[in-house]
Amino acid sequence: MPCTAALLFCIVTAATPPYADFSGRQGRLEVPLPRVELGVTIDGKLDEPVWKQAARLNDFSRYAPTDGEAADDSTEVFVWYSPTALHVGVRAFAQPGTVRATLADRDKMFNDDYVGIFIGTFNDGRQATVFSANPLGVQGDGIVVESGQSSGGFGGLSVGREPTDVSPDYVFQSKGQLTEFGYEIEFRIPFKSLTYQPTDVQNWSFNVLRRVQSRGYEYSWVPAKRAAASYIGQHGHLVGLTELSRGLVLDVTPVITRTINGSATPTQYRYADHPFKVGGNVRWGITNNLTLNGTVQPDFAEVESDANQLVTDPRQAIRFPERRPFFLDGVEQFNVPSGLVYTRRILQPVAAAKVTGKIAGTNIALLSALDDTLGSVSQHDHPLYTILRVQRDITPAARVGVIYTGKEEGNSYNRVGGGDFRINWRKVYSASLQAVWSTTARPNAKTLTAPLWAASFSRQGRKFGARYSLNGVADDFRTASGFISRPAVAHVNTDHRLTLFGANGAFLENTTFDLVLNGTWKYQNFVTRRDAIEKKAHVNVNYAFRGGWRAGTSLLVETFGFDPALYAHYAIERRQGTAVDTIPFTGVGRIHNLDYVITLATPQFKHFGFNGLFVWGRDENFNEWAPSNIGYYSFTANYRPSPRLRIDGTYLWLFYDRPSDDSRTAETRIPRVKMEYQVTRAFFVRLVGQYTSNTRDVLRDDSRTNDPILLRNAQGTFERTRALSFNDLQGDVLLSYTPSPGKVFFAGYRSLFNEATPFRFQNIARRNDGFFVKASYLFRAR
Repeated sequence: MPCTAALLFCIVTAATPPYADFSGRQGRLEVPLPRVELGVTIDGKLDEPVWKQAARLNDFSRYAPTDGEAADDSTEVFVWYSPTALHVGVRAFAQPGTVRATLADRDKMFNDDYVGIFIGTFNDGRQATVFSANPLGVQGDGIVVESGQSSGGFGGLSVGREPTDVSPDYVFQSKGQLTEFGYEIEFRIPFKSLTYQPTDVQNWSFNVLRRVQSRGYEYSWVPAKRAAASYIGQHGHLVGLTELSRGLVLDVTPVITRTINGSATPTQYRYADHPFKVGGNVRWGITNNLTLNGTVQPDFAEVESDANQLVTDPRQAIRFPERRPFFLDGVEQFNVPSGLVYTRRILQPVAAAKVTGKIAGTNIALLSALDDTLGSVSQHDHPLYTILRVQRDITPAARVGVIYTGKEEGNSYNRVGGGDFRINWRKVYSASLQAVWSTTARPNAKTLTAPLWAASFSRQGRKFGARYSLNGVADDFRTASGFISRPAVAHVNTDHRLTLFGANGAFLENTTFDLVLNGTWKYQNFVTRRDAIEKKAHVNVNYAFRGGWRAGTSLLVETFGFDPALYAHYAIERRQGTAVDTIPFTGVGRIHNLDYVITLATPQFKHFGFNGLFVWGRDENFNEWAPSNIGYYSFTANYRPSPRLRIDGTYLWLFYDRPSDDSRTAETRIPRVKMEYQVTRAFFVRLVGQYTSNTRDVLRDDSRTNDPILLRNAQGTFERTRALSFNDLQGDVLLSYTPSPGKVFFAGYRSLFNEATPFRFQNIARRNDGFFVKASYLFRAR
């Protein structure tokens, strides 16, 4: 039998003429692929005869930080397909000693050199699935959905491709090896892992991107322009794919978890042993373009605690990413502007199901989930969530979408419905519109109805770019299935960018000047044409240097108005002789800010990389509603002493000093260290240590009277503030074995301690801890 297969393979390859080169720089972007009936061994070596018959893609161009020039390093990509999979081979040339490659966990290899394959199976120019690997074959994957999101800031008005959402995981094979000339990577992407058009002949958008860390460059096979409203819309195409076979697409993933949690009581430390929890996920490919997913008691997938974040404005909520596999599969289909779909609102679903895909040219995504009583207002009902997202292309450059979300529990409900529209034209222009309405009802309460709306226009030119946006969230707008970071406000934002380019090979490759004007209104003040509560003018200058170095400077001129709603629980203690009176806290009318910013980022060297953010100046102090001298510093560094060991560190420091006497009102310090040792490609050990220190002085009316500030307590009476100090030390240990998505074993331990005085490491008391294990196995029909 092996001899017969070998003979057949020789006949096929001998009868198939070699395919021509497809030069990206010459615009040969339509690629007919050879079809070969036999598979190959995925070993990272492009030495089988079939690779000589593959279509060869070459002549890459620079894409970032500047475009328009030939790539400095040669790259060859070989592509062919079998009945069940797309095969891609990469041969990357590099100068000796410049390739960055480590043995890392999945999606943790983006500090290495890597190659990313962008495949748009529906050829709509708006979304693509991304399969990536570093020179050792370590995988990274995700999805790109172009939505025109862009913002100015310390990094400047963004231009170029939108970032890849790496939260979804796909089953594919990849192997790589370092060579004398650079490296080689071999990919096998099963059609079973993709959804695609229900047609006999397939044409897919396609591009290959290569990242070279030693130079700080990205190379693209397609000579894509950064000055474009769409990156995916510039991709080339794989044409003429026929008779693709997915087989029976049926994935069954049983999951078992167990936790033991300990906590301190006034008299002793106790552990609660929770029984094994059994759940699972099912994925069924109904057709090539329609998928049904189901889950029962999905685990939360929290194998690493969320890193703490600094909060400079207490009115802004913090968003944390979704990690549960059921909700991540097909996540791109639920992409909605303004954050109207946020599945972490579904806390602990008992069961859930969803259908995603494309029918008659219309993208459809429907999710229904029955949550645990923990997520209900009454703590007795099981909330039922329903999310429906429908999108359709009305022209090749325009798309319209509708959204409905609902949360029903007993006699209460929240329902949100509306639509959105996006269009690109003349390559660099885009615009979007959105309007939705919410209705919220509860027993014995008034039914609330209110709108949310948004509009934007942008021009993504090479030298000049601009973005104008306007959005508002009415006071009574509610979304139980989405995430609104700050409700009841309206924003107007303008952002103008000018980029100057150095000559090819210049030390300073480009300089970007960025002017951001931003106004924020209380929503009712906006509709009645009253003054903005916040006004900001930010001037940013960003520099890109040869070799991947980056730096930036910013000047922030701002004015913040007093927000009475934020200080409704504040009062002032006024003494007049022996009499003591409690009077309302009205605060100074406006606070004027002037801040300075410096940013610095190194390239990813062989063993380390660093970036830092430095902010200082005069800013608002929300604790006392007074001007304050502020310091905000963020440092991130990574150290790679060997290809298997990774050490990542961050340090966040925020403080407010009173200008009157230099006393410190409040301070937050968060050092965090994560160390991972990759024993094999599938198995690693992780240690995480994080210290969070929050201190606050006794509060006073520093901007006006210096009288003591009072806060309303739980009993409704006012009392003086006290100096506070919260100091938490958290440690995590994780053993992880993940040979492929769905096949997982985790065992971990997490502990939280506190102490009275920050960073003394004395009299440390354990507050809680916990052990957990998780095991799952993907059964995939063949």
